[in-house]
Amino acid sequence: MKKIVFTLFTVIILFSCNNNGNPNSNTELIGNWKLIEVLADPGGGSGTFSSVESEKTITFKSGGTIPSNGTLCTMSINSDNQTSGTYSSAESTFNSSDCNNTDYNFTFEQNASILIINYPYIEPCKAKYIKE
Repeated sequence: MKKIVFTLFTVIILFSCNNNGNPNSNTELIGNWKLIEVLADPGGGSGTFSSVESEKTITFKSGGTIPSNGTLCTMSINSDNQTSGTYSSAESTFNSSDCNNTDYNFTFEQNASILIINYPYIEPCKAKYIKE
């Protein structure tokens, strides 16, 4: 009887374990991302994302760098100002010496093939990218 209880307990423990790793791993983050929408909230949380026509891209590289064909420092949709920075996938942040405040850490959120970068304004301002 003790062997049955022990075996049953062991099986329950093994099947109840799961992988609590980050589902948005660094491997998924690495690659090219294209700007598709921006959000500039006018106040009161009423803002929504709006589609944009832009060639702006950012690339998360495995060595921790993040080059872009546009500025990383603002929500600009232009793709005529190359900038770069470094990122931390563990902290979901990046910074760039090309920005006015070189010490500021921009935050980002990744959910599968969608990446949202948060910009430091009074009201929420965000840029949404899709994985290419």
